[in-house]
Parts: sequence; C-alpha cells; structure tokens
Amino acid sequence: MDQKYINLETYKKNGQVVQTPVWFVLDEGVIYVRTDKNSGKVKRSQNNPNVHLMPCNIRGRPKGEWIDGTIQIANENESNRAKQLLNQKYGLLGKMLGIMYKLRKIEFVVLSIHFSSDKTSA
Repeated sequence: MDQKYINLETYKKNGQVVQTPVWFVLDEGVIYVRTDKNSGKVKRSQNNPNVHLMPCNIRGRPKGEWIDGTIQIANENESNRAKQLLNQKYGLLGKMLGIMYKLRKIEFVVLSIHFSSDKTSA
C-alpha cells in the first residue's frame, strides 16, 4: 500500500464499530500499526481480533475497499522492525510524535494485522 493512512475498524464488546485513521507500514504481507499501549484499539483488539481496514485520508475518508483481517500485539522482533519502517516512512513528523510521546511517558505497542485474503496491493 502506498498510502499514508488506513482506516482501522475495530469492535467494542457490545459490537459497536469504531473506525480510526492510523499510520501504518506493510512488511512481508503484514500491516503494522504503532499506538499507545493503553489505547482503545489495543483493548478492542484483545476482546475481538477481527478487523476491517481500508486505505483512507487523514480524516478516514475511503480511498479503496475494505479488507478483512485479524489483529494482535506484535512480538518483539516484529515491533523493532515495524518501528524502524514507521520512522523511515513518516520521517521527521514521526520522530516528533515519538518525542512527544516520550515526554508524556506514553508507552507504545505495535499491532500486527494479518489478512484473511491477499488484497494488500491497494
């Protein structure tokens, strides 16, 4: 995917849909997203690993079709690789965000998204 954002659709315990535009990287057929370890995305993914995603703009407006997948917390090796790729992709803006999070003592976690089908060329 040569997009900057994907719209990540996760689900609350009651089934309510939550859509969130997020930065991401695609590496070897897996999408990685970095987020606050206490975020709703993490909590929702632990309750229900099924997700939908699509390329979007910064406001979440669609730029493609929905893709089905499953989400989980990435292992240490995946996390390290994803952090490097995210820093490369988002450059100075990404580094500034990282500094802001460190100053606020927010701990990151990387989520990995695996696809139900091979539609990652969007």
